[in-house]
Amino acid sequence: MSAKPDFRSLRREEVRAHFAAWGEPAYRADQVYDWLWAKGAQSFDDMSNLPKTLRAKLAEEFEFRPQRIESVQRSSDGTLKNAVRLHDGLVVESVLIPTEKRITACVSSQVGCAMGCAFCATARLKRMRNLEPDEIYDQVRAIHEQGTTEFGRPLTNIVFMGMGEPLMNYKNTLEAIDRITSPKGLGLSPKRITLSTVGLPKMIRKLADDGVKFNLAVSLHSARDEVRAQIMPVNDVAPIAELRSSLEYWYAATKRKVTFEYVVWRDVNDQPEDVRALVELAKRVPCKVNLIEYNAIGDERFRQAVPEALQAYVDGLARVGVVAKVRHSRGKDIDAACGQLANKKLPAELTSID
Repeated sequence: MSAKPDFRSLRREEVRAHFAAWGEPAYRADQVYDWLWAKGAQSFDDMSNLPKTLRAKLAEEFEFRPQRIESVQRSSDGTLKNAVRLHDGLVVESVLIPTEKRITACVSSQVGCAMGCAFCATARLKRMRNLEPDEIYDQVRAIHEQGTTEFGRPLTNIVFMGMGEPLMNYKNTLEAIDRITSPKGLGLSPKRITLSTVGLPKMIRKLADDGVKFNLAVSLHSARDEVRAQIMPVNDVAPIAELRSSLEYWYAATKRKVTFEYVVWRDVNDQPEDVRALVELAKRVPCKVNLIEYNAIGDERFRQAVPEALQAYVDGLARVGVVAKVRHSRGKDIDAACGQLANKKLPAELTSID
């Protein structure tokens, strides 16, 4: 791997400092930054309004590490799943989800995941590394361009629900979101971005303290410690009471409801006591609830719940004024649905390192 620094890792102020040291006017640095994030340049040669001598100097001092889409799988429902090859050969997946009114990007924040959720295919991959801000941003830009090319519509929404736990890559994820929402980047409203987490109380409080403007979702799946601990190891260190306290803190600081993502499985969390526990939590934490259709990953412990079980949740939450919607997943036929991202269609050498 080249010893040159990655130019795309520089902040705007750092770009300006380098250009000032070279005796270049400040507007040149702004031109370069615009090429990087607004125009999506893939090399220094793409920066056509820069003098050739300056482009050569940039190439001499820095490395340009764009990622590329290794393959695209197409679902019968229009969903696209991208296998994105990074500069070091590792691969992550991102998903374009089209609906009548939206083009949504589901993006990854890490290569693999360390959270170990029993029902998630991504958890079966080891966590190899965090994604850099530009690597997160590039997934979004690629889907923005696909939306325009494939569907005639630009990107409208982003969900951080791909591979990895975004709050375990806090700094890089927030920096990527800053670039996505910047007028000098994609200019997307933070209200159209949702970050999903397994529920890390300390980091949820930090989000609130940092005054973020995007939406928060929590992958919950049970409001009973004895059940959640069996399927989500994070519950051992962040039990429901601590998670609830952090979400109350979030709402007090932001005045924005959290969304609970909740899969109902047969003989796991489909009993009346499971419904009562979620209702009690929802009474304490201002929220919406998405009841998600289970997407099988080949584990016999997890089976789709009967429709009556989902309706019991809908009815119980309605009685306390909480909106709950049953969400049917997109892209199941290409393993692009929630919990299915695991690089299954790629060679092993692209999905692991020694």
